[in-house]
Amino acid sequence: MKLFGLIGKSLSHSFSHSYFTQKFVAEELVDCQYKNFELEEIHQLKNLIKRHPEIIGLNVTIPYKEAVMPFLQEIDAAVKIIGACNCIKIKEGKLTGFNTDVVGFKQSLTPILKPFHAAALVLGSGGASKAVQFVLSQLGIKFLVVSRTASKGFISYEELTQEIMKTHLLIINTTPLGMHPNIEKSPGLPYQFLTENHLLYDLIYNPATTKFLAGGLERGAQICNGHQMLLLQAEESWAIWNDPGR
Repeated sequence: MKLFGLIGKSLSHSFSHSYFTQKFVAEELVDCQYKNFELEEIHQLKNLIKRHPEIIGLNVTIPYKEAVMPFLQEIDAAVKIIGACNCIKIKEGKLTGFNTDVVGFKQSLTPILKPFHAAALVLGSGGASKAVQFVLSQLGIKFLVVSRTASKGFISYEELTQEIMKTHLLIINTTPLGMHPNIEKSPGLPYQFLTENHLLYDLIYNPATTKFLAGGLERGAQICNGHQMLLLQAEESWAIWNDPGR
């Protein structure tokens, strides 16, 4: 049996588990199984692999995309730059880290960009945020990172002026604010400054329209949730796990 899985915390609403389980049934992959592995601490990863030597691939989610780095023997170029990993391939006991968020985000964002989306606000500063920043740099889109408190390299929500909102027409939420079941939460943007030229992208997919996205809809903005990104990054994970050259 080939075993794949997801590591993180609070995985009961996992997209990956249902996606790969359905994929295995649809493609009649009877020798494949996907499980959720909730870890209270990242150091439990070593024991998990010892208990399940049949694991050949893992996805990594909140809050371990950065914390998993010391457990990897090899990393690809994107992970080296970003400092965050969300996909692990295990081969002959060696853990190699990849970042499929980069592929999923880039391929889902590019078709909906307009020429005036030349500057962005990235909400949040965790592992997913770093993948988003990497893609924006690749696309030549300038960005500001917004965090709860201002610090070196970040601005706070309180610093978001009308002028900043006017000149940064792409806004990407990489935080878990608004994710089920806490659907009433949202990033503390000055939503009154949003316009029809804004594009709001939320990495969250459940609910389909978060409070963040609804705030954009009310003002005529274009919106996109994280569902397509998840589909793309899941397929990229599958490609990595099955590519003998990676």
